[in-house]
Amino acid sequence: MRADEEHAYVQYVSSRVLALRRTAYHLCGDWHEAHDLVQGALIKLYRHWAKVSAADSPDAYVRQVLVNVFLQQRGTWWSRNVRLFAEPDDRPAPEPGTEHRIDLRAALDKLAPGQRAVLVLRYWEGLDVAQTARVLGCSTGTVKSQTSYAIAAMRRLMPDYAWEPR
Repeated sequence: MRADEEHAYVQYVSSRVLALRRTAYHLCGDWHEAHDLVQGALIKLYRHWAKVSAADSPDAYVRQVLVNVFLQQRGTWWSRNVRLFAEPDDRPAPEPGTEHRIDLRAALDKLAPGQRAVLVLRYWEGLDVAQTARVLGCSTGTVKSQTSYAIAAMRRLMPDYAWEPR
């Protein structure tokens, strides 16, 4: 990579890394895993930076790479079965008024990775159905059905939560 391309890459990553970590956290529910997901996505981004930097929307490309890394990782035997050490409870005490957020996070963790990805992209990232379909590489109908299934699952997991239509 040329020096000017490398500089552009570093500038882009510096400006977007916090948002990428936040999205990764919403996908996986663990800050350490989120960091690993972002690192995997940034490695892939570095390899294809010339193509990505010329694209109309580098953010859309990077988001798609991040979701793909998450889905690929969740599909491996290693990630489902192997933990090298006990994971410490490093979550800070909740702030007042966050009890629903904690419940939502716990319920989100119980969803299938694809359903979780649909909800994160649609409601945390604010993407519409077509944008979500492009990121996930599926049809808009699949996004709609997975969103419906995921919301139904969330309602079953949190029956006492006051669900309001958006």
